[in-house]
Amino acid sequence: MNHLRLEIICWSCLLIAMAVSTEAASVWKLPTAQMVYEDLEKCRQESQEEDAATLRCLVKKLGLWTDESGYNARRIAKIFAGHNQMEELMLVVEHCNRKEQDTSHLDDWAFLAYRCATSGQFGHWVKEFMSPKEVER
Repeated sequence: MNHLRLEIICWSCLLIAMAVSTEAASVWKLPTAQMVYEDLEKCRQESQEEDAATLRCLVKKLGLWTDESGYNARRIAKIFAGHNQMEELMLVVEHCNRKEQDTSHLDDWAFLAYRCATSGQFGHWVKEFMSPKEVER
């Protein structure tokens, strides 16, 4: 009987943990260019202007990066869904994530994977997204 209680408690804890992580994941909102600029300024100060550290800080704040799995390709694709190439973009981001993965140098991983992913059409979309006309100052 005690074994059954323990099993029920363990399953309950697992379900609660899953519900909390699902809720946290569903809270994520598409970033605006304004949000990106604000977080970028904070990250520049925190990382003392070092490019790779600034980038990793920024994408973490925007909910686009975790140190365990790198870039969240699905979230990045949602930002650029208007280009109607979500699947292709996700493949590019996932490829670059795997290609540059280096869990012992997280800043470098974030920077090199970003550089890889933005070397093509996606790079133009990022520039367009961040253009000054998008930002309401």
